Amino acid sequence: MYLFKDFHNCEVRLTFEPNECTSDPKHVWIVCRYLNRWLLTNHSTRGLEFPGGKVEEGERLTEAAEREVWEETGATIKSLHFIGQYEVRSDRTSFQKAIYFAEISSLTEKGTYLETDGPILLQELPANIRENDSFSFVMKDEVLPYTLKQIAKKQLI
Repeated sequence: MYLFKDFHNCEVRLTFEPNECTSDPKHVWIVCRYLNRWLLTNHSTRGLEFPGGKVEEGERLTEAAEREVWEETGATIKSLHFIGQYEVRSDRTSFQKAIYFAEISSLTEKGTYLETDGPILLQELPANIRENDSFSFVMKDEVLPYTLKQIAKKQLI
């Protein structure tokens, strides 16, 4: 288990061990690859980030992951891998997110991408994401680097 503070100074608990995960996360975050590039979305207020969002009533985590990726990028998932989970706690609230890695099979242009401006493909993620104003705060804590290491460890990229 990894413990640290996020961009907003909230406590974060990150785990890649299944027995340390809560059974009921209500959010998903999906790290995506398409044609050897990173697939992100451009959130209209937060900036560049991997797709994700809330799990709807009656929806399984995997269904939420597929829906969020489609809604925010127009992408269809070829394979989806559970990576881990994290919890964010503040004085006012807490929430849990399940982390997935998705290999994308196709990308379709859509008329709307809901709260995002659609897909962004990057050959590489910049080393200076934390200092880059183009990126969302979601990308600026330790969740992303630990997750990328876990994805590499599982030999998914």
